[in-house]
This record gives sequence, structure tokens and C-alpha cells, in this order.
Amino acid sequence: MSGIFSPFQIKDVEFKNRLTVSPMCMYSSEDGFANNWHMVHLGSRAVGGAGLVFTEAIAVSPEGRITPYDLGIWKEEHIIKLKEIVDFATSQGVVIGTQLAHAGRKASTARPWEGGALLDVNSEGWETFAPSEIPFSEENPSPQELDEEGLKKVVNDFKSAAARAVKAGFQVVEIHAAHGYLLHQFLSPLSNKRNDNYGGGFKNRTRLLLEVVEAVKEEWPGNLPLFVRISVTGWVEGGWNVEESVELSRILKQKGVDLIDCSSGGLIPDAKIPVAKGYQVQFAEKIKSEANIATGAVGLITTTEEAEEILFKKQADLIFMAREFLREPYFPLKAAATLGSEIPWPPQYERAKPGK
Repeated sequence: MSGIFSPFQIKDVEFKNRLTVSPMCMYSSEDGFANNWHMVHLGSRAVGGAGLVFTEAIAVSPEGRITPYDLGIWKEEHIIKLKEIVDFATSQGVVIGTQLAHAGRKASTARPWEGGALLDVNSEGWETFAPSEIPFSEENPSPQELDEEGLKKVVNDFKSAAARAVKAGFQVVEIHAAHGYLLHQFLSPLSNKRNDNYGGGFKNRTRLLLEVVEAVKEEWPGNLPLFVRISVTGWVEGGWNVEESVELSRILKQKGVDLIDCSSGGLIPDAKIPVAKGYQVQFAEKIKSEANIATGAVGLITTTEEAEEILFKKQADLIFMAREFLREPYFPLKAAATLGSEIPWPPQYERAKPGK
């Protein structure tokens, strides 16, 4: 049997295959609302046969957005359109999830195709928050250090977002603690210089993420999968590292997390990252083996053969693909044809199925 097209069960949710549409920001919302762009974008990937489709990172608060155009889930009104998208995706036999996120010091920027520069607080921008008053780059002003009240707000924002994700009908929720965003900023000693219970040693630097996990679990049904995305390494000496990621993953498993989505980098703008085909698969393999938890592999996985090899070598349990799904929304249907695997096609598309 094909590795890609073998089903995978987590709690009460079965994924019909191992291909996952990774969270990818579209920067196409107004005031956090999903719209027809998101319906078409996510709907086409659902029609394309992926086992799991994630929305983009979805902001748990307005100040947690990367740009003014990020998708949001900080108010009840956001639920209506999200549920419409969820209902369509599930009608195609696809599991749909969402990724809860807070950008921290990397918030309040222009969209990438508009330059990505920090926005002025007197125009479209807003005050940014972080564990310490350390800017992301020399060009950026210092963020505001989160105080006790601010920390409680972050935890409560993630909790409320999880409750709304339940109402919208999502079947998987992922907590974003990677790519230099707020929870990752707390994990790394390069961005976290606090001298209270949230800074210093490993236990304190992981405290906020673990509090967020516990808060999300209060709202997220126990029979549905809970993922966490981490940057396994920051690729910078003295920063968050692989050994800490293994230890964190062990703790997250004990806390009820079901899968670690293994990415890397994002905290430091000039980190030297050895980007190459499947360059992050090693991290998924190490955490799966040493922390004894399911993992997702992500990062420059672009072919059927690469995905099959990862799964047959048991280096990961799910294959997260991003840009390849932008290039080819129907990648799973083509992969099935390549492997000679029989998978359902949308009846509307049956006449285009190979051999018809």
C-alpha cells in the first residue's frame, strides 16, 4: 500500500491520506473576516483530495496579526464565514483544521507584496508586544514587554479562539509556536531576556506555551486532535535548539498534544539556514523517535517520491506541503495516479480521471 494513501487516525478523527495543506497566510482579509477568496482557496484544496487542509495562521487578537489583512478569530462574528468554509471542506471528505497564532514583535507589518515593512502606529499600524523589549531587526522599534495582565490576555485570547474554532466546526487545531512569532519568542533565550517566571531557564521559557496549551484544552474537545508547530532549531548559536525541542515535545505529549509540526527558523532575520530538499525532515524524524510522538514533516517536500520515502522510512506521520499546493491544488489526485492508488474523485471531475 502507498504510504501517502494509507489512512491515519488521531483520536476520533481519521485522515483519508497523509497529505496536509500547510497553513499559508493569504493576507486577504478585512478586519479578520474570511471571504470568498478563502472559500475558493481552501475549497479547491479540499476538492483536490488532501487528507487535511489547514487555514492560514488565524490571529487570536487584533494586535496578534502579522498584517492588517490577516485572518482572525478574535470575535464571534468571524465564525459565520469560517463555518461556511468548514462545511464545504468536510462535504468533500476532508478534515479541516486551523492554526491559532499571535505574531508578537513580528506584528504590524505591510503585506509581503507591499514590501513587508513595519507599519507606523499613527496610520495602519499598532503597538507590538513581546517577552522582552528586543526588536526583530535593527530597523524595527522595540516592542512593548508583556506584563502580567498582558500575559493573561494572551492565554485567554488563545482560549477564546479555541472556543470559536469549535463553533466553526474545525476538526483539528494547531497552536503556532514557531517562525519567530510570540510563543517562539518566549522559547528562545535570544528574544526572551525576562527575569521573572517566564524567562531564564527552559522551564520558565516554555511556561507560556504550556499555559496556552492548557487553556486551549479547556475549550477544545478531548476527542479531537491538537497539534503544536515549533521551530525545532533557530539555526543560531545560543538560541532555541534541537535538544530543547525534543524535551518540549515530550512534555507536550504528556499535556495531551497529539502531533508536533516540525519546522525551523524565523526568529532572527539573518540566520543562516541550509535550505535544501526536505531539509527539515530530520527534525520530524528525531522528535518522532526520541519524544515518541506523532510528527509532521514540512519544508521543500514537492514530489510524490519524496513524500513516499519519508513515510516508508517512518520519519514522520503526516506530510505538510505549502508552496507545492499553491502550484498544484490537485497534487493528491495526481499522486494517486502516479502510484496506481485508487482514491475517490469529486463526481463532477470523474470524466477527467486517468483511464476514463
